[in-house]
Amino acid sequence: MGAAASSALTGLSLLQLRLRLALPASAQSRAAWLWAAALGLAAAAALGAAAWSTRDRRRRRRQRRLQQVGTVAQLWIYPIKSCKGVPVNEAECTELGLRSGNLRDRFWLVVNEEGNMVTARQEPRLVLISLTCENDSLILSAAYTQDLILPVKVPTANVVRKCRVHGLEIEGRDCGDEAAQWITSFLKTQPYRLVHFEPHMQPRNSKQILDYFRSIDKVSYADASPFLILSEASLADLNSRLEKKVKANNFRPNIVLSGCRVYEEDSWNEILIGDVEMKRIMACGRCILTTVDPDTGIMSRKEPLETLRSYRQCDPSDQKVYGKAPLFGQYYVLEYPGTIKVGDPVYLLDQ
Repeated sequence: MGAAASSALTGLSLLQLRLRLALPASAQSRAAWLWAAALGLAAAAALGAAAWSTRDRRRRRRQRRLQQVGTVAQLWIYPIKSCKGVPVNEAECTELGLRSGNLRDRFWLVVNEEGNMVTARQEPRLVLISLTCENDSLILSAAYTQDLILPVKVPTANVVRKCRVHGLEIEGRDCGDEAAQWITSFLKTQPYRLVHFEPHMQPRNSKQILDYFRSIDKVSYADASPFLILSEASLADLNSRLEKKVKANNFRPNIVLSGCRVYEEDSWNEILIGDVEMKRIMACGRCILTTVDPDTGIMSRKEPLETLRSYRQCDPSDQKVYGKAPLFGQYYVLEYPGTIKVGDPVYLLDQ
């Protein structure tokens, strides 16, 4: 609700109090009727103001010169951090990332017994585990392993664990002993637990992770940003330098774009996809996780990271932020929510 509408309702509350103090009992029923009528008008005004705000935003958007710079080619949700991605044709863009039905991006996390995050950096075979949703059930699956069916809603009786993701504390509700045993048996290294981030829990502040973000930017279990965008042209350019080609999934983007020039996504400030507005924050510095083959779960520790280091280093002025990590893909945050679909045009908003 806008500030003007909120002020109107506050003013009405004061009016109601004054009427009750000033009027005798015989007149209070009429005052109550007047109060109800005034409240209805104020609520209508508030809704009208919100609708006008939306219309005004669209009008201002139309007045800005829009340049199509690409098309949405792929949408990916990674329900469990570091596990297999789920391709979707349509997704809701929320401030914490993509959502499709009961699946949300990086809302599940594998932790050790101390509550520390476990990713494919430590356990490369995590990339072989998938979490999908059918009807009202979640399904944990991996090759040569019996599926495990879990409830969409974790029982409230399950303990809420204090976890750590890149040094910052965050909560997660334990998904139970069956899920823990399933993951532990598959990885065959040490005991692990699966936790779920619930909407009422406090997300991590992105600015505490990387200073380029704004204080309003939040994430659940993602590294730093709710959205990672990569273009097919940039991937093709990298593959032209490699003996063994890699897939977009090596880099775990949420949105893959077609129709762009090579590394054009590096230069955009704000983009529009459908009704969704996004703002670019910074490049993504790549780590050893990119050397994990998403089909085999084997980490080479070499490519494509070594090739990226040969030509995708940051500007010397940014070395305090990126160090020697090569840059590939861009972190974006949400400016205006909505739904995006494969095939949607991507517009660059006039700066």
